[in-house]
Amino acid sequence: MSTGLQSVVGEGTVREISEGRDEPEWLLQRRLDALEALDDLDFPDVIRTPGRKWTDLADLEFESFVDPLTQAEDKEWETPDDVDVLPFHEAVASDEHDVEGAFGSVVDPETNYLTALSTALFTTGTVVYVPEGVDAEDVKIRTTMNSRSLFNYTLVVSEKSSSVTILERQETGEDVDGNRYYSGIVEVDAGENSFVQYGSLQDLSEETYNYQIKRATADTYATANFIDANVGSRLTKTSVEVSLDGDSSETKIVGAFYGHEDQHFDLDSRVWHNGEHTTADLVTRGVVDDHARSVYEGVQNVGRDAWDTSSYQRENTLMLSDESEADASPKLIINNHDTEASHSATVGQVDRQDLFYMTSRSVDEQTARNMLVEGFFVPVLEEIEVEELREDFQSRVRDRLDQRTA
Repeated sequence: MSTGLQSVVGEGTVREISEGRDEPEWLLQRRLDALEALDDLDFPDVIRTPGRKWTDLADLEFESFVDPLTQAEDKEWETPDDVDVLPFHEAVASDEHDVEGAFGSVVDPETNYLTALSTALFTTGTVVYVPEGVDAEDVKIRTTMNSRSLFNYTLVVSEKSSSVTILERQETGEDVDGNRYYSGIVEVDAGENSFVQYGSLQDLSEETYNYQIKRATADTYATANFIDANVGSRLTKTSVEVSLDGDSSETKIVGAFYGHEDQHFDLDSRVWHNGEHTTADLVTRGVVDDHARSVYEGVQNVGRDAWDTSSYQRENTLMLSDESEADASPKLIINNHDTEASHSATVGQVDRQDLFYMTSRSVDEQTARNMLVEGFFVPVLEEIEVEELREDFQSRVRDRLDQRTA
């Protein structure tokens, strides 16, 4: 276990969390199994680019901001009538949705040290269950963290020929002294011929260290899409992953971020093509300003039996200051010759010719720069099909640009 965490995390702590929520024995046992596994698990992989080792979370002093027994949050839900959206512990208490069978089936609790820690300590979460044949739109979840640390869990199960669009927001509410820690696990089980679109907007305070993993499995003819927008936190490490297990399954992973001051973003997009005739499209755009840093890693893994695969990836980062840093590491792993795939990544600054063109037509330099930044995001905004999320992200971009010019 990470040095120092033994003083705040132990079997007694896990049992107190579980007993306080009157959890069934199976869930307590999974918590204890995750706790026991901590000593043997590594922290999330560190991205390495030429001359640089990026985000090694093992270096963080988790004991200074992990406070498992004082977790507090406000949770809000807006849901249509024909889909079940329940607080996690209400869903566990019901036999209707087989939470026991779904829990940990997509994200293995022992994926790494931080997923196991989240499994052992989570106190809040949401279960979204979409029955067969139901089309559900506008499921909205808002999580407001009011404590030093918070461990949150979201489970989405879509039955055969159903569809759902989900927007989840994470933000901080009540102030606390010092740094904070937010951890989120999202599991999506997309059933046969179903459509799941999960969008998130992370706008945590800039004293918050943030780790999240969002993972989906897609059955035959299923679609599992993610939108991952990040503007908050001091440090974010997030991984968005889709396993295309069924034939003719598909995914689109859209990422957008804006870092300023001393923010640090470490973003992963991964897709596994396991079935035949699968399709993936990964697109990410971000901006870093001031002393902000970003790194992106995208992986398209085409399996031996994944015949007739189409897989595309593109990532672009715009640096607005000489002190900002950005890098990208797109990867293709192809084990099947019947594949059409491509990947690209660019890192650069505002185009001086574009800036000159606009200023020569009586647009002041800062306004011209802001317009170019907003225009830079247009290709990724066009990929965000959740209108409210698109508008929220645009609003936060404008807020950042207004701060820059103030």
